Amino acid sequence: MQLLDFLQQKPLYYKEIDHERVHHAYQKIKPQIRRPQTVHIVGTNGKGSTGRMIAHLAWKSGKRVGHFSSPHILIFNERIWLNGADSTDTILEEAHQRLFTLLGSEIGEALSYFEYTTLLAFVVFEHCDLMVLEAGLGGEFDATNVCEKELSVITPIGIDHQTFLGETIEEIAATKIRSIQKQVLLAPQPYDEVVEVAREIANNVGADLCVCPRVNTRVDPYGVIKIAEAKGWPDYLAENATVAMQALDMLQIDYDINDLNDLELFGRFYPLTPHIRIDVGHNPLAAKAIVDAMESETVLIYNSLDDKDYEAVLRILKPKVKRVEILSIESQRATIQEEIENALEKVGLPYSYFENKIDQKENYVVFGSFYVVEAFLKRVDVSK
Repeated sequence: MQLLDFLQQKPLYYKEIDHERVHHAYQKIKPQIRRPQTVHIVGTNGKGSTGRMIAHLAWKSGKRVGHFSSPHILIFNERIWLNGADSTDTILEEAHQRLFTLLGSEIGEALSYFEYTTLLAFVVFEHCDLMVLEAGLGGEFDATNVCEKELSVITPIGIDHQTFLGETIEEIAATKIRSIQKQVLLAPQPYDEVVEVAREIANNVGADLCVCPRVNTRVDPYGVIKIAEAKGWPDYLAENATVAMQALDMLQIDYDINDLNDLELFGRFYPLTPHIRIDVGHNPLAAKAIVDAMESETVLIYNSLDDKDYEAVLRILKPKVKRVEILSIESQRATIQEEIENALEKVGLPYSYFENKIDQKENYVVFGSFYVVEAFLKRVDVSK
């Protein structure tokens, strides 16, 4: 069976998760595939952009590099980036046939969508010099945590996915950070408690912990501010670039900062047109990261998954929002529209439903989840 048909049969969500299953599967294929130098990225926000920056800079320096991320926006191939581009259908299909043969049908069929996709990336990347793995929603029990890693990068951690990770910031941070091994780079954090948790866990496992300082426009050792301003990046992307470069320094991989100039971070406050930006952020931490960079009187095209604090998101964005246009999305986890309407009324934002129309005189931000950005791109032809 071909890859996409095979994956389509697998449920995206499980009532109970077997955390040992993917470890058994990895041990079965481990002797048969080569593991490159590995960076594991965990956190709540900024994983995708930080990982892509690490991968892009290393690839431009001459390394063979793979970057595994999730979810995708439009096509599955986006999840498995290889040497500067999304993997081709041929590469993915060949890797799938090899992986399924190595695993055997019983194990292959039993693995979840994300577990199988993670192992698929290992097969695609086995001839690389560097493999960058983005964790899903967790860390310690995430499928990406089955292999050894030379460096763990901890991006900003916030309150999200409490059902799976814990109710407090300390519990959530611990669940993610317990995935560390040898070296740890901690990005600037919105909660001081995360730094303390990281220090304690690093001390317990004997890992070397490096805490990355915040980007300072007056003291910019990497020279990233000028590039960020030229690309229209909000502050959080400049900070993520600094974290990426420090990660490469720790790995002793050479890079040229100017290679960031041709990096496209699709879906990360990305200028789709001069008047439309798309961002796959979905929680209050992501809203805080973009609000300062938004234009005043922006039209917010929005929706949310049901486990997000959408009222808090709307309150954070409100100072820059002229009105909200609710975009319908297809997901088992989509919030009931009435709940979005209630939140908008509480926050005091005028709203309507998105009708596939863009006014060229307005500024827009499409925000709320990968699903929102995907739905927008499928419904609106911005080339007109």
